[in-house]
Amino acid sequence: ALAAVAASRCVVPRSKPLPLAGVEAVLSGKPVSLTAFHSRTLERWVRETIARERIEAIVVFSGQMGQYVPEDFAGPVVIDLCDVDSAKFESYAAEGERKWLYGREARLLAREEERLGRRADATILISEAEAALYRSRLSAPGIAQVRVMGNGIDAGFFDPALVARHPELAGTAGPHFVFTGQMDYRPNEQAALWVIEALLPRLRARHPGACFHVVGRNPTRSLMAEDGAPGVRIWGAVPDVRPFIAAADAVLAPLLIARGVQNKVLEAMAMARPVVLTPDAATGIAAEDGEHWLVSPPDPAVMAAHIADLLANPAAAARIGAAARDFVLHRHGWDAMLAPLGGLVGRRGEGRRHAA
Repeated sequence: ALAAVAASRCVVPRSKPLPLAGVEAVLSGKPVSLTAFHSRTLERWVRETIARERIEAIVVFSGQMGQYVPEDFAGPVVIDLCDVDSAKFESYAAEGERKWLYGREARLLAREEERLGRRADATILISEAEAALYRSRLSAPGIAQVRVMGNGIDAGFFDPALVARHPELAGTAGPHFVFTGQMDYRPNEQAALWVIEALLPRLRARHPGACFHVVGRNPTRSLMAEDGAPGVRIWGAVPDVRPFIAAADAVLAPLLIARGVQNKVLEAMAMARPVVLTPDAATGIAAEDGEHWLVSPPDPAVMAAHIADLLANPAAAARIGAAARDFVLHRHGWDAMLAPLGGLVGRRGEGRRHAA
């Protein structure tokens, strides 16, 4: 895919063990998020590409990649932080688990996020809420040129008309509930375990055949231990999440900690499935409760009641799903979302570009 759009590319597997990244972070005084993603190969390739080719601008996605921008590069630099990672680690520390480690990461990441904002010609956040949060954490107002660029969705790919329901889910009575995501990401793991431990027993008390499907790469040991428990399937990585979403009676996104915009929510909405989610998971998407999705506090009794109402009224569920897809088509298409980017990088001319 990169070869079709980029004149050059460098793809480096992230294989550094986390304990080694932690040691490097302590010795260098850097956040683990930076040392975990540091690669001498990638660093060398960036410098050589800039020296060899006519690189007019650099676009950086995520704060972890900002370390590769040479200080002496004179062209425009656009950094897409997406969301405020340091605030996420502050939330982890506030919960009390690994308090020193997460507190250190939050403090050092905040410093790096400000450095990147000072360095960049434009710093992009994924929503107005994230942009306001980022601005509020800067040491002085106006030191970063902050812009908002929302997340898009390929609604042509996530189209329910093109996808058959997963045969195993379609072949059993259910109801079936699906949660998707990178499952070694702590907020996803936390949300999935909350469903299994707190919500699913209530759902199965009303619907004994209810099954919760966790679909996504690298499920943790804690999640894998739940696979095969009554009503629980942990699928791990799958070739395509769409058949699972298509077969879901509802897609759940009960995130207790969330930053930015949740792709999993946009994908489920594009697939015209009713989504039941917490307020944190709804952040950054201007959909309306009761029309495009159902928002519930992270209270198992309240969320179970929302889901019971949904299951009792299939016509309402279908209406919410159809409205969700229509919302995504009109508000989160990639063309509309990315329209400002060309101006930010000072695009001149067409054709393939080197990927610095």
